[in-house]
Amino acid sequence: MNYSRLSTALVAMACAILIGCQKSPSDAAPQGFAGLGANAEEFAQADASTPLSFPRDHGAHPDYRIEWWYLTANLEDDQGQPLGLQWTLFRQALTPPDERPDPAPWTADQVWMAHMGISRGATHVAAERFARSHSQHANGQAGVNAAPFEAWIDDWVLKSPEDASFEDFTLSAYSGEGADRFGYSLTLEPQGPLVQHGENGFNAKTVEGQGSRYYSQPFLQITGQVTLNGETREVSGQGWLDREWSSQLLTPEQTGWDWFSLHLNDGRKLMAYRLRGGGEDGGDYAFAHLISADGETELIGADRVTLTPLKTQPVAGRDMPTRWSLTLPDADLQLTVEARHPNRWMPTSVPYWEGDVVVRQSETQEKIGVGYLEMTGY
Repeated sequence: MNYSRLSTALVAMACAILIGCQKSPSDAAPQGFAGLGANAEEFAQADASTPLSFPRDHGAHPDYRIEWWYLTANLEDDQGQPLGLQWTLFRQALTPPDERPDPAPWTADQVWMAHMGISRGATHVAAERFARSHSQHANGQAGVNAAPFEAWIDDWVLKSPEDASFEDFTLSAYSGEGADRFGYSLTLEPQGPLVQHGENGFNAKTVEGQGSRYYSQPFLQITGQVTLNGETREVSGQGWLDREWSSQLLTPEQTGWDWFSLHLNDGRKLMAYRLRGGGEDGGDYAFAHLISADGETELIGADRVTLTPLKTQPVAGRDMPTRWSLTLPDADLQLTVEARHPNRWMPTSVPYWEGDVVVRQSETQEKIGVGYLEMTGY
């Protein structure tokens, strides 16, 4: 058996399911970004019936179809320049639990993909990796252990100390060689509690009830080193780590999302998103979660969140909204959120836009925070 060809085929299969690499005819109806609206009854289903349990839920959930560990960071280097970075590990189940092959060196029922990106000024670089594993294999080319926590693909590793779980992380990820080498070595220290989104950590994403198990660590303080353009600099700043898993995240009509994770200067955190489709009467579905400086949370329903594009710019051959109005009347927040630079397109197998943003008070345009914006399905 040609294992290289098998691995390539598995990656292609996962790409088609997870990322939507299969192109639909131009006149076909939208089928949901990344296939995340596809029916997946054979897999475990996300709901609010059971509370999240830690450290167990820091680890992988192979009976669910999709899952990710997602870090974004707003940093400043030792020359005072703002810098953004992202690191994400994705897991995709290839087959339902009842149809999986017995574990053997050549069998796999899970495919892994990882992305990393660094942005500074007009510079934006990205890399990706792929791997495969069997759900009964504890170790391999890629995987996640709950306690002590470790998430890895090859030598890209996010982990906690041996006596800890999901705290005091280190992250190391590099790509390229010589003058083209880029990456980072970071220390991430939580300064606040984990935050669960929705009921028992179940976050609905449509009026029909599809959704995911979802929690975050939005209180990360980060220090370390970043290598970019042949130079290594010391960095420090804030990070946000998301954890999410599901089997049918969206409905078939939903084609993508606009997702914000914001650090406000007064210590509050704000997660807000607009899913295009899935709302009442065919409209969009929105959600926001306002988190106080000490970790108290306020859920803000879809009818009390307004996300409106204010400006678009040409990026990678398409018009991307790079300036937004974000209004939360119940919290007396009227924000303008703008990309530092439009050049934040991720030219990976999963093409999407993700980059650092500046948050301003809409009326005065005073800068009141920073954050990250992810836009998919454009």
